[in-house]
Amino acid sequence: MQQPNEVLFYAGTYNSADQAAIILGALNKDTGEMRVLNSTKGIENPSYLAVNSSGTVLYAVSEKDEGEVFAYAIESGSKALRLLGSRPTDGGAPCYVSISPQEDYIFVSNYSGGNVNVFSLNADGSLQEMSSQVRHEGSGTREDRQEAPHPHSVIPDRTGAHVLVCDLGLDQIVFYRVEDGKLITRREVALPPGSGPRHLAGHPSGQWLYLINELNSTITVFANNESSADLKILQCVSSLPEHYNAGSDDTAADIHVSPCGRFLYASNRGHDSIAMFHIDASTGLLEPQDWVISGGRTPRNFAIIGGMLLSANQNSGNIVSFRIDRETGRLIPTGNELEIPSPVCLKLL
Repeated sequence: MQQPNEVLFYAGTYNSADQAAIILGALNKDTGEMRVLNSTKGIENPSYLAVNSSGTVLYAVSEKDEGEVFAYAIESGSKALRLLGSRPTDGGAPCYVSISPQEDYIFVSNYSGGNVNVFSLNADGSLQEMSSQVRHEGSGTREDRQEAPHPHSVIPDRTGAHVLVCDLGLDQIVFYRVEDGKLITRREVALPPGSGPRHLAGHPSGQWLYLINELNSTITVFANNESSADLKILQCVSSLPEHYNAGSDDTAADIHVSPCGRFLYASNRGHDSIAMFHIDASTGLLEPQDWVISGGRTPRNFAIIGGMLLSANQNSGNIVSFRIDRETGRLIPTGNELEIPSPVCLKLL
């Protein structure tokens, strides 16, 4: 049962359907201690999650060769998950799910399938049949990672008029208009060859977008024009320390802006760190401030929850908590961790 000083979160994992694959955890906002409240079986590799604004429905992709997306009702008392149903994604390795601002659709990107789906929602949040699908074509410059399209995330803008798809294989962000549940190509924004665009984070002001590039471990800063659905590159900085000699295992993963809009954080696999940047209030540009060891191996995803940052360290099987200094934005280890097999996604309830 949740305690008064706790906030709740869900953790997605790389676990089989007969294991505890989605975990409900509680975070003590005062100490950073974490504990497991319950778990859900019956879904394989729920590697990305999304929770609706009222905290009544959770969506999870099942990252496997024949991908699926699941919808769960969140029980009001226990916050346990009750299956509402699932749908095939018609593509392999779905790795991202997001909800439209009006909460009438969800969007899914399939990494190895090269396709992006739209599913309409019923009033209870359950999934209707797929309403739209687009397939990307082409390849990038790196034969080992960009031999085909690899859409890695699909993110609605604040108005709901467009979604932005980061395609790691094509070095592009593709804008789609959303019209009656259909995706219509608006424009493509090109990144330098070999970047590998992965995830986006928006500034609270809406003026800037920040892109984490997996393959070359960089962060791209964009001026964001929502009305014209266009991005202008302002800056590109490394997510790694200046004198660090990056190797083949070094791949950037996740990116988030603090709710106050003053700080940006990015996770580095291989270096196993969380990078922290200051955001200039007038220009949106980044200034590197600090790198903190993530407390485990392969920090794939992290979340800012209750004045703290939680790092999901996939290969060491632990979630580690850090306190965020309100004045400087720096991360202070709390000394607490929660052992969970292969945690890869964290979402606040």
